[in-house]
Amino acid sequence: MSAATGATLRLLAATADAKAVAEIGTGTGVSGIHLLAGMRSDGVLTTVDTDPEQQQTARQAFRAAGFAGNRARFIPGSALDVMPRLADRGYDLVFCDGDRSECMEYFAEALRVLRPGGLVCFEGVFANGRTVDSAAQPAEVRRLRELLGAVRENKALVPTLLPVGDGLLCAVKREL
Repeated sequence: MSAATGATLRLLAATADAKAVAEIGTGTGVSGIHLLAGMRSDGVLTTVDTDPEQQQTARQAFRAAGFAGNRARFIPGSALDVMPRLADRGYDLVFCDGDRSECMEYFAEALRVLRPGGLVCFEGVFANGRTVDSAAQPAEVRRLRELLGAVRENKALVPTLLPVGDGLLCAVKREL
């Protein structure tokens, strides 16, 4: 993740006055640290990843960054198995940095768990320039193109594509 993407996530979490954030793709905790830094001091980050070792690394990184243990809830497993168990309209922000081939499923779940006024963000939507390349592309890039179109066409969203890192697609869910 680029420094600009991290700074943008911190800003977005602060702007949303986020108390509850869901993250798909814990990784080593870089994005989680930025999200926690922007969230309210009583906020909790729920982070999902298939790799428990990476989650342990992230847990240590959060501690080293000064965040109390109760600020993050680590759930090991597939996001497609975990997300359906999260509360409807219970989250202020959903950050997706998981398997690109599952981005449309993440999008559907994010819309369900976001409160009105909440924000969904997808990292890496430029796919190193492949989403705008007219050449034949792998399935994950075709899925990202599908995601971009679905977000753009959804009347319940106010979307934007930020040119930070490898592209940060963001959309605010409004009440219709």
